Amino acid sequence: MLFARLALGALFIVAGSAKVGHADIFAAQITAFHLVPRLLIAPIALLMPFGEVLLGAYLVIGLYVRVAATIAMIQLLIFAIAIAAAVSHGLSLSCGCFGPHDTTVTSWNEVGRDLLFAAVAAIVAWQPSRFLALDNRIGKNQ
Repeated sequence: MLFARLALGALFIVAGSAKVGHADIFAAQITAFHLVPRLLIAPIALLMPFGEVLLGAYLVIGLYVRVAATIAMIQLLIFAIAIAAAVSHGLSLSCGCFGPHDTTVTSWNEVGRDLLFAAVAAIVAWQPSRFLALDNRIGKNQ
């Protein structure tokens, strides 16, 4: 479980870091999906990258692992649903997953990838690694 927790955390840190400072591009990518109300696009584009980095950091250091992994799972399921909706409507869009330099476009493979990551997050939430986890040091064995 340690490897799964660290890999999931690293995934969120890398994905979030790649989007930091590129809110305008990320907002355009979100807009292209036609799923989010216009009023929410700017706040999501500004805040989500930092939230992803923070979520990843919590997983890496092992703090509130069950909560962090559950949030990661929900977020990945939302991404999978959004990508599936785009693919089913014949849209070939930049997923925006790893910042402006990511050339990945919406496809069923991307849906599968996000579902696989969501499954890993579910496993980490269900049975989090206690090894090298800050939760152990502060007595937060949830």
